[in-house]
Amino acid sequence: WPHDIQIDQEAGAGYICGAFVPNGGAHTGRDWGKFDIEKEVIGLCPTECMKMDGGKLKIDNRECTRCMHCINSMPRALDIGRDGHGSMLVGAKGPILDGAQMGSLLLPFVKVHVHYRAVKEVVEKISDWWMEGGKNRERVGELIKRQEPQALLEVTNIKTVAQHVQEPRHNPYIFWKEEEVKGGWIRDINEFRKDHQR
Repeated sequence: WPHDIQIDQEAGAGYICGAFVPNGGAHTGRDWGKFDIEKEVIGLCPTECMKMDGGKLKIDNRECTRCMHCINSMPRALDIGRDGHGSMLVGAKGPILDGAQMGSLLLPFVKVHVHYRAVKEVVEKISDWWMEGGKNRERVGELIKRQEPQALLEVTNIKTVAQHVQEPRHNPYIFWKEEEVKGGWIRDINEFRKDHQR
C-alpha cells in the first residue's frame, strides 16, 4: 500500500489493556505475560518509525518500509486502508533440491485497473529481455540471478525503492554508473589527499 497506515487508537488501547489478544491469537498456546507495545511492536520496528506519544501510537509513514510486523501484531488497531494496489514478484521457482523459492519484489505498488495495462507493459518488457538474454532452458529467475537484479530494473524502467532490499547490506539493487558519479571514476590523487590524509 502506498499511503499511510490507518490507526484506530481505541483498538490500540484495547491491546495495551489486554482487551484484545495480540497477533490475532496466534500465540495463545501459553501465557506470554501482559502485552508490551514498546517491546513487542515499537522496539521491533526495523526503521524505528513508531512511538507512543501521550498514550497514542504515532507512525512516521515516510520512514515505514511496510514490513507489516505492527499490523500482524495489532490487526484491529492498524490497517493498510482499502485503496486497492497489488505487488508484482518475479523469478519464483520450485527446484527439486532447494524447494519452492518466492520471487523477488519488482513492483511494490501496482494500481491495477480493469485492463491491467501497467502489469502488461512490465511483463512484455521482461519477456523481451528474457527472450534476448536468456540461455537455453533458463528461467527468468535464473536470468535475474545471472545478470543481477539491477539489469531487470533497467529493462523495466523501474526506480529503486526501499522494498527492493531484502535485508540491509544483503541484496542491494543499486550500483552507481560512472555517469551518475560526480567527476566519474577517475580521480586526481593529489586533490583526494587534500581531504583524506593518510
